[in-house]
Amino acid sequence: MDYVIRGVRAGEWEPAREIRLAALRDPVAPIAFLETYERAVARPDEFWQQRTADAVEGRLSRQFIAEAPDGSWVGTVSVLVERPADEPGFGEAASCDQTHLVGVFVRPGHRGRGVLDALVREAVDWSWDLSGAPVERVRLYVHETNARAAAAYRRIGFVPTGRSVRLEGDPGALELEFEMRR
Repeated sequence: MDYVIRGVRAGEWEPAREIRLAALRDPVAPIAFLETYERAVARPDEFWQQRTADAVEGRLSRQFIAEAPDGSWVGTVSVLVERPADEPGFGEAASCDQTHLVGVFVRPGHRGRGVLDALVREAVDWSWDLSGAPVERVRLYVHETNARAAAAYRRIGFVPTGRSVRLEGDPGALELEFEMRR
């Protein structure tokens, strides 16, 4: 694989914004992301600058990207740190020290080349290496109709927990929780 998997660096808010907007234009975006393209594109530059700065700091979150040989960003994943004392984010409140993978995206022309696996592996490794109380599990959610994503995560080693969350904007739809334990 000729891709470099690395953390987002300080000042890279513009490519971070661009790949997020590309993800939100993907045909599966309505079932893969909780944000719309219209909402994201309207956000001011300061939002993207702060979001990237927070992801670089790596205390509460970290963003990883897959960089092609030409320097273009072809994939991304963000990791949210969730501790039992924290306010609940998405889904159930953390009952153990854990991380949560969100914003997973690989550009269509680069799918099936190991990019997803490498991004997720980097995110999981980062999770296991966090300072403080050891992370016991890494979780993520998959829309119940996104069979392709569910199969990919199973292949990587995630298993369904049996827990699910109803979507705010579509109460008839479920997000299914998957996890990887240490």
